[in-house]
Amino acid sequence: MKIISARMSGREVAQSKRSTSRTKTQRAGIIFPVSRVLRFMRAGPFFKYRIAAGAPVYMAAVMEYLCAEVLELAGNASRDHKKKRIVPRHILLAVGHDEELHKLLKNVTIPSGGVIPNINPVLLQKKANFTKKAIAAANGLGFPKEGEEKKKVKKSSKKPTKEVKRLNKAVPLKVADKADKVVNKAKAVTTLKKAAKTKSTGVTLLSEKTLFLGQKLTVIQGDIATVGADAIVHPTNSNWNMTGSCGSAIREGAGQGYLEEVSDIAAAHGSLKPSEAVMSTGHNLSSEHVIHVNGPEYGDGGRAQQEALEQTIKNALSLADGAKFASIAFPSISSGQNGFPKQTAAQLILKAISNYFVSVMASTIKQVYFVLFDEESVAIYTNELAKLSES
Repeated sequence: MKIISARMSGREVAQSKRSTSRTKTQRAGIIFPVSRVLRFMRAGPFFKYRIAAGAPVYMAAVMEYLCAEVLELAGNASRDHKKKRIVPRHILLAVGHDEELHKLLKNVTIPSGGVIPNINPVLLQKKANFTKKAIAAANGLGFPKEGEEKKKVKKSSKKPTKEVKRLNKAVPLKVADKADKVVNKAKAVTTLKKAAKTKSTGVTLLSEKTLFLGQKLTVIQGDIATVGADAIVHPTNSNWNMTGSCGSAIREGAGQGYLEEVSDIAAAHGSLKPSEAVMSTGHNLSSEHVIHVNGPEYGDGGRAQQEALEQTIKNALSLADGAKFASIAFPSISSGQNGFPKQTAAQLILKAISNYFVSVMASTIKQVYFVLFDEESVAIYTNELAKLSES
């Protein structure tokens, strides 16, 4: 009996020793198997070299990081597509949209991932022809024959309350008038891209980035009320407040007709819900439309507030896309009175815009402006914009 008990105690000791032993993966604190990575390194292209003990650990850690990064970006793409499952298409979009992953995996083929449109920038940068006939022909508008009179559509400075629902729809224009508007827009954009501060616009182009789907993100410094985009974004609150720096500039530039229209919209629509976007006309502004958004307050800076800011940006872009706009101008939303740190707001806004263009492949928006005033915001947006992937 003594011998049996001694043997049993010896087994227990051996089992306890085996249970306390840890693998290389466990000691490294990672998930990917270090021993398997070492085995492949010895059998692969490194068999001629001496492999240090830390090399497979570092390799496994890098592989685990890349896998986690791809899964996170692919998960964001699937969430933007309103899917609960990650498919190869989402992985392809995640890799193609991230600059570092795109360079690393540019020669990798993802089966069933589809194809990301790759348009040579040279094909998009055509010389601007500002003749009315050329603009009309390029937009498929046709042009009235000689002798035909142009019937101009008069713009009313104030919309009746019963027709408030029509504000978010484009007013049909005659061909000649539409050609005139396209000509003016093209000239305004060309003037803006000269990167020279002028008295008429008061803005300066500072940096620009082109996404892989062709959209241009541009940082400019100046007054948002003087930017000649199709729409400018006005951050406000649930009560349609216009006392902020951005709201005051828009109010002064737009005139009394703008105030009356916004008052009518507010009376018919009611309070502006969080992250909601509503459109009005621009009246005397360089921009033809103003998109009012209710940006979130920073609060405790939790994930809910961050998602609310991202949703605000997406709602504004969706409204502009629905109106077939080609350009839109954003201020630094929620980084003023709402308390968001400027860098956090810049990261969330750029992320939301980038994810939006990934999820909406056929967007009509080709130009996004970030209109800033102070040097700190300009530096932050310039640095964050440089981190985005190029086309």
